[in-house]
Amino acid sequence: MTQTASSAVAPQAQQPRLPFWQVWNVSLGFLGVQFGFSLQNANASRILSDLGADLHSLSLFWIVAPLMGLIVQPIVGSASDRTWSRFGRRNPFILFGAIAAALGMAFMPNAGIVVAIVAPIIFGGVMLALMDAAFNVTMQPFRALVSDMVPSEQRTLGYSIQSLLINIGAIFGSMLPFILTNVIGLENTARAGEVAPSVIWAFYIGATVLLGSVLWTVMRTKEYPPEQYNAYKGLDSAQLEQERQQKAPLLQRLAGFFQLLVRMPRTMRQLALVQFFSWFALFIMWVYTTPAITQHVWGVEAKWFDPAYLETVGEIPAHIAAAKGAAGDWVGIIFAAYSLFAAIFSIVLARLAQVLGRRLVYALSLALGGLGYISFLFFQGGEPTQVNLLITEVSVPSGALGLLLPMVGVGIAWAAILALPYAILSDSLPADKTGVYMGIFNFTIAAPQIVSALVAGLILKTVFDNQAIYILVLAGGSMLLGAISVVLVRENPEPEPDLKATTTA
Repeated sequence: MTQTASSAVAPQAQQPRLPFWQVWNVSLGFLGVQFGFSLQNANASRILSDLGADLHSLSLFWIVAPLMGLIVQPIVGSASDRTWSRFGRRNPFILFGAIAAALGMAFMPNAGIVVAIVAPIIFGGVMLALMDAAFNVTMQPFRALVSDMVPSEQRTLGYSIQSLLINIGAIFGSMLPFILTNVIGLENTARAGEVAPSVIWAFYIGATVLLGSVLWTVMRTKEYPPEQYNAYKGLDSAQLEQERQQKAPLLQRLAGFFQLLVRMPRTMRQLALVQFFSWFALFIMWVYTTPAITQHVWGVEAKWFDPAYLETVGEIPAHIAAAKGAAGDWVGIIFAAYSLFAAIFSIVLARLAQVLGRRLVYALSLALGGLGYISFLFFQGGEPTQVNLLITEVSVPSGALGLLLPMVGVGIAWAAILALPYAILSDSLPADKTGVYMGIFNFTIAAPQIVSALVAGLILKTVFDNQAIYILVLAGGSMLLGAISVVLVRENPEPEPDLKATTTA
């Protein structure tokens, strides 16, 4: 098994601090990626329901998201670690993934046009899988790009800025269908087997923003050439080049990859438990918030999410379609709200982590998120209330307006989840394995979502009788367990010694 650089390493050069706006440029593309990702998160369940998915099977459609992450991110991470071209190391993967994601976004809401070839629900599921695979191809190199380009003393700032940009993109991505309906005037109701025009046009706009922002990062970020990068990271350029030229057999590379899994940093293993509880909860929120508030706040019975029942009534009554459309739009508003609160918290996150410690801020943030989910239960129905959203006024049940309060806690938790695990982890990773370990770390994001996808729908049907509000309360309990688990995490100021000389994957 080939050994990586560990002994005959040239003296490490000082990696320069980046100008503030260059730290922004490195992550700006993530604004567009999250713009598109938030459109998907807020509207995929709505689209799939419109195309014919029943309530408890929604999580099974969503399982493709973590599966794609589980498969794609380690492969892309390992490949980008070994890729040095005139276009950069991470940039080619970022750009390719963005193009593929934009194509998926353009096709998914148009699933109804292929009804003569394939069932729209199947086509919609395939496009969801394509988008998720492409988002993962783009996201993983972005995480590694910050670690590559930003020196250690600016690392928390770098991931905090990335968190801020992610949430700015999420705010506008989540709100876009609502804006197109209530400001532009597009229709937000859908006939059976079709998708609302406001959602279709939102996906077109999202694809455009995604490509534009990624191009900005790719064109504005000049990655370090191999010799310079290796000097900054204290690596032996000659030995690394020799390893790259030696094409190991597939079985040997797989053995190397599994050895990396076994020898992952202690900090990564400790963070995995926190990640499990956090992402189990987040997955439930993304899948079931729309049916939860449609039932709990707008008073639409669970039977109106059952395709078998819908077949017996034919056309959906106008008041039911209107309620489902209004609730779906409001999900975009409250998702934008938690992204806004997350963006605001991201501004002070780095300073708080410096003063109070990253672990304490992480734990408190997750606890606030858990309480936010549980408090959904206390906002139900109510009298119609006129709400001024600056861009327009809408009338919603008072319970819907109250849901903005839990979003404060959810937003704080989301900002911490986006930044602090990566800031804690990056200091314990070997520089020549950052990409592959960031990809492996995605296991701790994908695995809990897969578990959630497999069990959440079953729990919803058998335990909660398809009353989706209670599955959100379950998510709150999971997030609180994540907060408690942070106490087990121990930070490493430097990469662990046994990882500085490890086998190649």
